Amino acid sequence: MNNTKKIKFQAVLFDFDYTLADTSRGAMESINFALNSLHLPSASYDAICQTIGMSLAETYHTLSGNKQSLQTDKFIHFFKERADRVMEKLSVLYDPVPSVVKDLKKNGLLLGIVSTKFHYRIEAILKRNKLLDKFDVIIGGEDVSKQKPDPEGLQLAINTLSVPPSNVLYVGDSIIDAETAEKANVPFAAVLSGVTKRNEFDKYIVYSVHKDLYELLNWLK
Repeated sequence: MNNTKKIKFQAVLFDFDYTLADTSRGAMESINFALNSLHLPSASYDAICQTIGMSLAETYHTLSGNKQSLQTDKFIHFFKERADRVMEKLSVLYDPVPSVVKDLKKNGLLLGIVSTKFHYRIEAILKRNKLLDKFDVIIGGEDVSKQKPDPEGLQLAINTLSVPPSNVLYVGDSIIDAETAEKANVPFAAVLSGVTKRNEFDKYIVYSVHKDLYELLNWLK
């Protein structure tokens, strides 16, 4: 549901995959490499897109139906091996990102990223696009003990910024992001740049829904 209450935000935290960047090509390459290395069939592009934003363990469980810890650990190992080679070059920031990020910073907002993607990989992608210095905090998958929708990462970012949770906006593309914000008691805005449809957010507390980051920027202004 939408909440139209006006809040003066001090910080905006973003999810990464499908919110700031299309990482689906790198995900497909890395996931299928890992599956094939375990002598499992490749997953379809559509099936893989549905897992983007999940933890690597949950991705493996969803695509394989296997929850054995040993096989899960092997999948993660093979995924990281391939992703370290291809993920950065196959990830593309969405067109609005540079100008939106710079505009938000000019307006005095603190910016951050909270994602299941590895911290070092996010930094590499941002550095390549000359945007790393625009973000005040980055929390990646290796920075927490529990992955989204557990609020640990979001709470860690907020504590790092020393901003009240009620004055932080979390922006994401999935119901995992919406649930994470709800558990952290943080306002949430959805962008429809991923595979989640607008009506899938209906059962969550959503302050606004936007087709892209340009629309989000106008709403924040």
